[in-house]
Amino acid sequence: MLALAPTPAPPTPAPSGDSLMPEDTLTPTVNDVVGDLTQAAGTDALPEPFRPWFAVIIAVVASVLIVTIAFTALGGVLRKHPTLRKDTAKARVPATLVLSFVGSLSALEVTTPDADWRRLVDFLLLSGLICSVAWLITVLLRLLEAELLAKRRTSIANDRRLAKVRTQVSLLRHVANAVVLVLAGAAILLLIPQVRALGAGILASAGLISVVAGLAVQSTLANVFAGLQIAFTDAIRVDDTVLVETQQGRIEEITLTYVVVAMPDGRRMILPSTYFTSTPFENWSRGTAELNGNVLLDLNWNAPVDMIRQRLKQLLDSTDLWDGRVGVLNVTDAIAGVLKVTITVSARNPADLFDLRNYVREKLVHDLQTKYPEALPAPVAQVAGAKK
Repeated sequence: MLALAPTPAPPTPAPSGDSLMPEDTLTPTVNDVVGDLTQAAGTDALPEPFRPWFAVIIAVVASVLIVTIAFTALGGVLRKHPTLRKDTAKARVPATLVLSFVGSLSALEVTTPDADWRRLVDFLLLSGLICSVAWLITVLLRLLEAELLAKRRTSIANDRRLAKVRTQVSLLRHVANAVVLVLAGAAILLLIPQVRALGAGILASAGLISVVAGLAVQSTLANVFAGLQIAFTDAIRVDDTVLVETQQGRIEEITLTYVVVAMPDGRRMILPSTYFTSTPFENWSRGTAELNGNVLLDLNWNAPVDMIRQRLKQLLDSTDLWDGRVGVLNVTDAIAGVLKVTITVSARNPADLFDLRNYVREKLVHDLQTKYPEALPAPVAQVAGAKK
């Protein structure tokens, strides 16, 4: 039998040189996009000195349009969340700057890749890009903080736990902002060739530098660590009522290095963080935000105490400032013809307690002046009688 020889496979045509393209060239880069835009705009018809600046203008305009379209669409998505929409809009300017700097660098790379003046311009543009990125990150961190606190407000009913979360999240944002600023400054310095050349020497002497820097900023570092200790040991929280330097105030803000205490008269006391870790102070809302307060009255011995007690109950029942826990009236002293009447009331938080005490005091004084002026001390009674 004759054996049939196998039919040879047809030779595959060798790929031409034009069809052999590296895979990475199939992916468009920023330079390709900017180059296409500049060519479409007809920059080749412009004189050589004007081409790079026209390309930069095109890149900036394109960046503004892209950001405007993106944030307009995002605003439509978030139209049912006005607070989130307002906070997100704050990132519009830094995002525009980031895209503008990136587009400008790409435009110059396409139009003038070998120009001598590019070194200084590239340094300025890269520095602006780094600053814009840092700005954008800080805005996003603030947006993240606002969203976390908004979700916590709906899930946490206890004001004390919410204050703790608010304090910790705020302080963590301050730490993250500080890290971002330090990294941005280091990145800008590394753009300078002389600084990069000194990098090895700086690393070699890092031990000595760290000791010197530690001594130079010892107090600042102490405040930073004290701020972290305050936030995570729960010694004080935002909105706590404290007694510092013999003055009562409310914790308004806790930062890395200092604490802001708001006084009842509108003043702000700025205290270093180490104050709250090294100096005794009173925290009146440490365990709970609910507080008790006193209203003191000096009256004559013929004052209608039972009537005042009944009137107090009516006043407390008629206001939402009272939390229903404590509302009592006691005669705590009787010396030299004067009765010391102490009224103790309670409220949900320091602000409500302050308003409740003022409300009770004003109403009771008004009732005594109009109905029982003889119950007031002699000078007050004479003034009330003369007005009547």
